[in-house]
Amino acid sequence: MGQGVAVDGGFIINTNPATGEVVSKVKCSTAEEIDKVIKAANEAQETWALKSPSERIAFLKKGLKEVDRQADKLVEWMILEMGKPIAEAKEELEGTVDKDEFLDILEKALEPQVYGSSTIIRDPFGVVAVLSPWNFPVDEILLLALPALASGNTVIIKPSEVVPETGACLVKALQTALPPNVIQVVQGDGVVGAHIVGSPDIHMVAMTGSSATGRKIIEMAAPQMKRVVLEMGGKDPMIVFDDADMDKAAHDAVKYSLSNTGQVCCSIERIYVAESIYDEFQTLTTKYAAEYKVGNGMDPANTVGPMVSQGQRNIVREQVKDAVAKGAKLLHQSEVPEHVEGSSFHPVTVLADATESMDVFTKETFGPVVAMAKFDGSEAEAIRLANKTEYGLGSSIYTKDLEKARRVARRIGAGQVGINCYAIEAMDIACPWVGHKHSGYGFHSGVDGFHQFSIPKSIVMVDPSA
Repeated sequence: MGQGVAVDGGFIINTNPATGEVVSKVKCSTAEEIDKVIKAANEAQETWALKSPSERIAFLKKGLKEVDRQADKLVEWMILEMGKPIAEAKEELEGTVDKDEFLDILEKALEPQVYGSSTIIRDPFGVVAVLSPWNFPVDEILLLALPALASGNTVIIKPSEVVPETGACLVKALQTALPPNVIQVVQGDGVVGAHIVGSPDIHMVAMTGSSATGRKIIEMAAPQMKRVVLEMGGKDPMIVFDDADMDKAAHDAVKYSLSNTGQVCCSIERIYVAESIYDEFQTLTTKYAAEYKVGNGMDPANTVGPMVSQGQRNIVREQVKDAVAKGAKLLHQSEVPEHVEGSSFHPVTVLADATESMDVFTKETFGPVVAMAKFDGSEAEAIRLANKTEYGLGSSIYTKDLEKARRVARRIGAGQVGINCYAIEAMDIACPWVGHKHSGYGFHSGVDGFHQFSIPKSIVMVDPSA
């Protein structure tokens, strides 16, 4: 079992988390098949690397057009495999194919830089393995694969075993526009992932996933000095000062705790509210949470889908039970569909008075839970609480005092800090996506992130006749 997914007789048993029904059986790649894919990728890379970045990006733009043509099929697979509500699945696809600005910045990042007699160019690493997650099964592949491909690498995708059909559909669409073997797919669980990471003919590994998996990848890659880019877990704080626009803060607290059924690495998972507004904030968050409806993602009326598996659902259920047993106040729990055998629905849950003794405030929750606590309202305490975690992915600060917000933001150990907003939704596309501490190793996106997928080379030329 991996992520609650059964592998039986060499096949992934692909089930719908809303119904428990088997939607397909996907063959796992054997070691021999993986080695053939890796060999083909290395051979194709020699030719692919000779093309200019602009030529490679032209291929990628054609590939994204084909992805757009497969949008309905990809949306359906996302809902069937991991339960994403249909509105969110469509939104992910729209963001996936609308990558023109992304690719323009990427092309500029790969341009040679001239300094006097020296020119810096960027060389590809070779073959890049992309190990992609299940929670954003289309866009997360492209966030890693596009810069790798544009930089002259060939790419092998291993989708999460939770979403094998979504990953295969995406790769097939891209393959129609790219030269043979420039992008390929293999299927399987952690055994397949380990074989890829351990291969000496894989030159870089890019992964989005858990911190535990990231640490294993670093350990396997280290003996070969293999490059890695890892986006890992988070336990993101939200600070609400007493001068905040409380209605917006409460709305955002709920929305970004529950988005994608709370299954987002940068979900808001710890909400610290100034004690003078704490009671009113509880009332507002409960009101907004009550507007969310849990059910099958195929129904547009449902805004929260099932959790990806019963195993993940049970983890969140135990965290909520632990919190209530230790004194947390249960402000709200929604209804869930009844009598759906094999499903993994979890109610929208709002908790107050959470403490650091509770798993819901210390361990990654990854579920539809809004959890809050009060604090004394001071900058010093806000900073202390926000930083009291091994993670450092995102965070947010709500206050009308922008100078105070900037002071606090500079001292929070996180890659992204939103001031009166949710950072990932409002940040400019040129910004890198970064995890501090256990939330990341390397980073992606923006010029800084794009540069992670190639290595600079300085060519210094002196004219002998000068």
